[in-house]
Amino acid sequence: MKITHTLDNKNLFKATTPLNNTMNKWLELLIGLVLIIIAVYAWGMNLWGFGTAALEFLKGGIIWVILGIGFLFIILGISDIKD
Repeated sequence: MKITHTLDNKNLFKATTPLNNTMNKWLELLIGLVLIIIAVYAWGMNLWGFGTAALEFLKGGIIWVILGIGFLFIILGISDIKD
């Protein structure tokens, strides 16, 4: 009598999800561009003092985070376009 396990011959390290959790490539580009435009506009127009704060590391961290997320979405979008 052979006992089989449910995990036999399965890749334990492959992520399996019931839903397709991929983001639309055009949506990634759009979100990235919008975030970058908002950050650059807030920096350039000195809204709420963000223009001067972006020059200081501790006060301007929010601007750098928004710019970084924007560039990340653009890179992800370009990567998806190649596929």
